[in-house]
Amino acid sequence: MKHLFLIAISLLLFSCSGKPKTENKQEVSARGDRVEVIYFHGKQRCVTCRAIEQLTNEVLEATFRNQIDKGAVVYKVIDISDPQNEAITDKYEVTWSSLYINGWKGGKETVNNMTEFSFANAKGSPDIFKEGIKNKINELLK
Repeated sequence: MKHLFLIAISLLLFSCSGKPKTENKQEVSARGDRVEVIYFHGKQRCVTCRAIEQLTNEVLEATFRNQIDKGAVVYKVIDISDPQNEAITDKYEVTWSSLYINGWKGGKETVNNMTEFSFANAKGSPDIFKEGIKNKINELLK
């Protein structure tokens, strides 16, 4: 019993001794001012989840293609079930399908969780969804 207790304590100590999560501040500022559109999803997606991704793609391609090509707008699709994406899902505390539109200016991030807006409008009011996404990106590009 004593050995099991020691093994359990050892495992606990080793699991907590990993490197702390830090972000290289120079790397962030080197990427410059930009807008990041980040769509998080799991393996199984509902109709609304798929609509959010599709409509976001449509807005970005139709309205922001030049800014994407210049790096002023960055689009990321993140599978939250992939262990490689654990750091970014932890950063935004994402546990299910979500949409974030974040602005970076002078190395500082402004986080905008658009998930509630997206689920309220993507399926039933796609034009309102598209307009809201377009407006938020334009606001952050200023």
